[in-house]
Amino acid sequence: MDAEHETEELVPKKGAGSVVWRFFGFQKSDVDQTTILCKCCRAKIQAKGGNTSNLLQHLSRKHVLEYQECMILKSAPSSSAGNTGKPKEKSSQMSLTDVFARGTFYDRKSKRWIEITNSITNHIAKDMVPLITVEKDGFKQMIKTLDPRYEMQSRKYFSQVAIPNLYQKHRATLETDLATVHHFAATTDLWSSRTMEPYLSLTVHFISEEWVLQSHCLQTSYFPNDHTGEFLAAGLKEAFDSWGLSEQKLVAITTDSGANIKKAIELNNWTRLQCFGHRLHLAIETAMKDDRIQRAVGVCKRIVSAFSYSWKKRRDLAIVQNDLGLPKHVLTTEMPTRWGSRQMMIKRVLEQERAISQLLKADKKSRHLVLSWQDVDVLEEIVLLIKAQQDTLSGAAGAAEAEPVPPPEEKRKKTLASFFKRQSTTSNSTLAVPDDQSIRMELTVYLQTTEVDSDTDPLDWWRCHQTNFPRIAKLAQQYLCIPATSAPSERVFSTGGNIVTCHRAALKPDAVDRLVFLAKNL
Repeated sequence: MDAEHETEELVPKKGAGSVVWRFFGFQKSDVDQTTILCKCCRAKIQAKGGNTSNLLQHLSRKHVLEYQECMILKSAPSSSAGNTGKPKEKSSQMSLTDVFARGTFYDRKSKRWIEITNSITNHIAKDMVPLITVEKDGFKQMIKTLDPRYEMQSRKYFSQVAIPNLYQKHRATLETDLATVHHFAATTDLWSSRTMEPYLSLTVHFISEEWVLQSHCLQTSYFPNDHTGEFLAAGLKEAFDSWGLSEQKLVAITTDSGANIKKAIELNNWTRLQCFGHRLHLAIETAMKDDRIQRAVGVCKRIVSAFSYSWKKRRDLAIVQNDLGLPKHVLTTEMPTRWGSRQMMIKRVLEQERAISQLLKADKKSRHLVLSWQDVDVLEEIVLLIKAQQDTLSGAAGAAEAEPVPPPEEKRKKTLASFFKRQSTTSNSTLAVPDDQSIRMELTVYLQTTEVDSDTDPLDWWRCHQTNFPRIAKLAQQYLCIPATSAPSERVFSTGGNIVTCHRAALKPDAVDRLVFLAKNL
């Protein structure tokens, strides 16, 4: 049955006497009412001579909740008790009016039906819930409890109608917003799903007229072509065109250092910003190429592995942590794809070093894993080195790499606002001056402003001072939207991984694109 018939409202049986017919109907085109269809699953049911036995059996086997409701309707009293002159006791059963009110489903055009359906659709998209959820007994029971008059729709309805409609609605809204943007930045990256299908992500970033940074996922498009610079260049151009975005408005696009993506940006003659996160990762990896560091980190990894694969060691670690008054933390495993995970692994091992050493020394088979004092010194220096590199590469004020790094609360990093100075007491001149002279005056006043708090948000600062520096404000609005890293695209892939799971590996690329878009933009 096609999607149109799947969502077509069924008409009731003519002259139906049994309440079971509330759950079955006929297509409008079936004038003679020869083909009985279930309202819940649209299955065809045979009922010769108007016999309803097959209908009840279908409900009892396929739709338990509806069957129970049908039984309540069948057992409802047909008339009220006679007047005996005595006060009536409060009946434990529902009145006939309540029973029929509970058994009458909302019309699909009613406000309440639309509200509930939209809420379920939003839940599926925002929370990345599998579509099969709407057919699970527990979910159906919950909805039935919240509102018995709502008729749960099928999985096909949500996949073929509700989700696409929600996607088109939000895409149209975003396209309208993008049409008014003067400048924007972007990030992009390639990703392979659990089923090894390649996808190309694209995110867009801009600052609104109210000085609010806007970030949106545009698409996670299926990209089966070879990942050459030429194909990537064409794919990115096509993506911008599909959203009506002019290349002339693109300030910069932030990517990793892959040779193919670099060539693609060069072929399109766009401005490219190298991802700060990848540069930081390369800097850390370069600094780690030392025999002493390699040995200490290797021992650290083996320790983590030993505790990760032994429930007894994890149990004993929790006991020793309690005895020594240490935080009850588990050891952290390094993940090659996350440049900060090595630092977290080392810090956690150092934090638990006393408990780890006590356990390993007590186990003859594990004594070789005990950290020496040289290893501990190296690991502590690694943590300080990584911290110093982060401060140096991010332009933070601080000591050289060889010097200890003070605690974060004793040190304040400079932000963009720290380079601004508060405007001196000057007033805007109302005299007509040549453009070049007014530009010089505006720039001079801007450069002479006094220093402001380094914690000031640059966007908040410009929101208050854009009237004083209207020309410079336009430049700030143009360039402050550029992401420092390609993390937005990588977060898109994390969302995609939560959608294309082992239980949902058969999702079509178009469905993946829609679901990722909604999960990131709702």
